[in-house]
Amino acid sequence: MAARKTSATPNVSPDELRSFYRDMLLIRRFEEKAGQLYGMGLIGGFCHLYIGQEAVVVGLEAAAEEGDKRITSYRDHGHMLACGMDPGGVMAELTGREGGLSKGKGGSMHMFSKEKHFYGGHGIVGAQVPLGAGLAFSDKYKGNGRVTFAYFGDGAANQGQVYETFNMAALWDLPVIFVIENNQYAMGTAQKRSTSTPELYTRGEAFGIKGEVVDGMDVLAVKAASEKAVKHCRSGKGPYILEIKTYRYRGHSMSDPAKYRTREEVQKMREERDPIDHVRDLLLTGKHATEDDLKAIDKEIKAIVNEAADFSRESPEPSLDELWTDIYADV
Repeated sequence: MAARKTSATPNVSPDELRSFYRDMLLIRRFEEKAGQLYGMGLIGGFCHLYIGQEAVVVGLEAAAEEGDKRITSYRDHGHMLACGMDPGGVMAELTGREGGLSKGKGGSMHMFSKEKHFYGGHGIVGAQVPLGAGLAFSDKYKGNGRVTFAYFGDGAANQGQVYETFNMAALWDLPVIFVIENNQYAMGTAQKRSTSTPELYTRGEAFGIKGEVVDGMDVLAVKAASEKAVKHCRSGKGPYILEIKTYRYRGHSMSDPAKYRTREEVQKMREERDPIDHVRDLLLTGKHATEDDLKAIDKEIKAIVNEAADFSRESPEPSLDELWTDIYADV
């Protein structure tokens, strides 16, 4: 029997709504803890947090099926958690430990999971886009019905390799969804100051690629749009572009003071447009959860994140011999 759908949220069941709340809260609490560990000196190098953008990847993963692939940029912790990668393994990778998902060699920006079909965060701006098309080409060649989600930001949308990829993806009808996570500032420059096109999804029109803009602070809107995009790709109609307008609360990276915007702007988004608060309100007003239920979920999530942090501290650093592994592929 299909799950009963609510009148307030016609495209989602109460169980799904609770799952979205939990998944987004896990990303939020994980990233908050990662920020703390970075401040303590336990995470080195770069660290780009996903706080504020949680509805994007959770909504998209709601439309994914087993075997679908995902690839993204260096703001990647949320994508890892949303596709089911172990929080302890992710956190241990951030701290460069042996128990990390890339054995401590990838850090925040470069970890992978073949099991979860996660093909990495990538440090070179826009480099993951042609790689994502390559993954989709493989699936098209095999005829397995799989779809690839290739995530990139509004800053990367100005890179030339993105448009070369659009051309080839359209030419070969590749099953790839180009997901533009438009958090409006790239590294620190507002979109209107760096981009001549107000709506980024329209840049696919020259290649015959369909697309749309989506409210990235509403997980249900993202889910609905992603289901449409996935159906388009699976039916053999080629690529699709989703420009998802979202907002990051923190700076571009941990070293960014974010002086290019006001505190009032950020606070207004937190108070009026927070994606987790939106689902919380739907759960409470629809009587699908009580305040105590939500407190219990938060307590559970905090325990998971604390356990992940403890694991990342206790896991040993990789041995020097590890430098010589995973260099060549056996073919």
